Amino acid sequence: MATYTVGILVGSASEPSLNRRFADALVRLGADVGLEFTDIPIVDLPFFGTQYEADFPPVGQRFKTALDAVDALLFVTPEYNRSIPAVMKNAVDWASRPVGENAFPDKPVAVTGASTGDISTAVAQQELKGILLAQGAVVLGAPEVYIHVVDGFFADNGSVADADTREFLSGFLSRFHQHIRRSRT
Repeated sequence: MATYTVGILVGSASEPSLNRRFADALVRLGADVGLEFTDIPIVDLPFFGTQYEADFPPVGQRFKTALDAVDALLFVTPEYNRSIPAVMKNAVDWASRPVGENAFPDKPVAVTGASTGDISTAVAQQELKGILLAQGAVVLGAPEVYIHVVDGFFADNGSVADADTREFLSGFLSRFHQHIRRSRT
């Protein structure tokens, strides 16, 4: 089985972050299915404006270089007010610029997220998938992974405590691996 490098973007500026913990748990599961994750930080990006088109700053260049260096992207997003967080949208804006240098066309991506709310991050994920599709990304449609976190979701070591949930998430990551393979051939 081929191993693919996946950039992971966590759409939370919160400390501590539930979605950062969830992303870390996914990283633990990824090695078993041929995925190596690398964190691509987004919280240090300034809010994008057209003033950066002519003079792309080093922080933006490092971000774009990190996106280009991976085989695929995994977005782990919270849901704020029935939408994606501003830091996540800002990262998409940086990745799609400058004009003619969009990082998304033909890049395989998957979207997930976790929340303590009953519908988890379903609305935010659908919105983010639409934005990524519009930018040319090859978005994994199914399975959809809306994680409702309750007390005891995470084990003491940071992994997912429930065996059935771990199996479901491993299946999601396996499907993502297949999606990357198909997208790259």
